[in-house]
Amino acid sequence: MRVLLDENLPRDLPALLIGHEADTVSGRGWSGVKNGELLRLASGSYDAFLTMDRLLPEQQSLERLPFGVLFLIAPSNRMAHLRPPGAGNP
Repeated sequence: MRVLLDENLPRDLPALLIGHEADTVSGRGWSGVKNGELLRLASGSYDAFLTMDRLLPEQQSLERLPFGVLFLIAPSNRMAHLRPPGAGNP
């Protein structure tokens, strides 16, 4: 599965998505791109968009997108809060 990680997520998070091809918004050179344009750019290239932006559903029509949008719910976007339980910290 091809996954695009929003710029509000750490750049080293793709390493935790074993078995998936993951890119970051910043890695694609799309930092600062507004959500509507970002989702348009991702269309056709990704199967899922991963974000912590809880306002996204109020700003965009997600049901019309050709890929899924997954929301990470965690205390913060720090890797310590995003690792699976028991994974430890480097």
